Amino acid sequence: MSAIELDGISKRFRGRGGEVQALDALSLEIPRGGVFGLLGPNGAGKSTLLRIITGLVHQDQGSVRLLGEAAGPAARRRLGALIDAPIFYPFLTARELLTALALTSHVASDPLPLLQRVGLAEAAERRIGGFSLCMKHRLGIAAALLGNPEIIILDEPTNGLDPEGMLEMRGLLCDLAERDGITVLLSSHLLDEVERVCDHVAILRRGRLAAQGKVSELLHSDRLWLDARPTGPVLARLGTRGAPEGTGVVAQIGRDEAPGLIAALVADGVAIHEARWLRADLEEIFFAETRETP
Repeated sequence: MSAIELDGISKRFRGRGGEVQALDALSLEIPRGGVFGLLGPNGAGKSTLLRIITGLVHQDQGSVRLLGEAAGPAARRRLGALIDAPIFYPFLTARELLTALALTSHVASDPLPLLQRVGLAEAAERRIGGFSLCMKHRLGIAAALLGNPEIIILDEPTNGLDPEGMLEMRGLLCDLAERDGITVLLSSHLLDEVERVCDHVAILRRGRLAAQGKVSELLHSDRLWLDARPTGPVLARLGTRGAPEGTGVVAQIGRDEAPGLIAALVADGVAIHEARWLRADLEEIFFAETRETP
């Protein structure tokens, strides 16, 4: 069973400049467990999609299912979310805020274990107005965890954080998925962070799905770089599947072909100083899928 199933989601907004198609018959399946990243340039529909999943915006067409149930008040009680920047009453303490949110949400929850879970136990009695941005993000995640949700949705959880804050947030998100078994769905424009923390990603372009899959599969490459000397025999053997790159040669071959190629080159008298697979990065894939063509 998937955590979230989206089938044919469309949403159109009316503005001063006319109608805008935010989402266009988008279908997507988000597996249970792990961290799922939602990527796309500004205006791709990421925030609209998160708002539809959480019930803040209603789609024009299509359906949403959460943990096998049609999305509605009952199903969404199994969902926690932090949409947009975390903004709280500055005069409340962290403990007071979570207590108030638990009461208004009609859930029984002790705030202290939640604060401990996100690394804010020592700040439980401090006023939120004195919190750093990273602490506010952590408090927002604690609020999203009220009611023991099976899915949490986070919109730009590392936005504005310094490198140390991003490292802490990355560790927290991975821990929630791995230790607690919570499905984490996040949107982000920080491709390097997404590559580090996410198991799966989906890339949106103009409200449609441009690419999706496991990060490990998307980044898989069949390009072998060889520091081989001399390079002439290497290029001759590879033909159109070889090209010079830097001080070596790149071979477009399958992984099962690599041992035979290296053995043949050594037999030809070529010295192999280094052989390594070139790895694609998420930024390269992102721009390939979202770049506008003239």
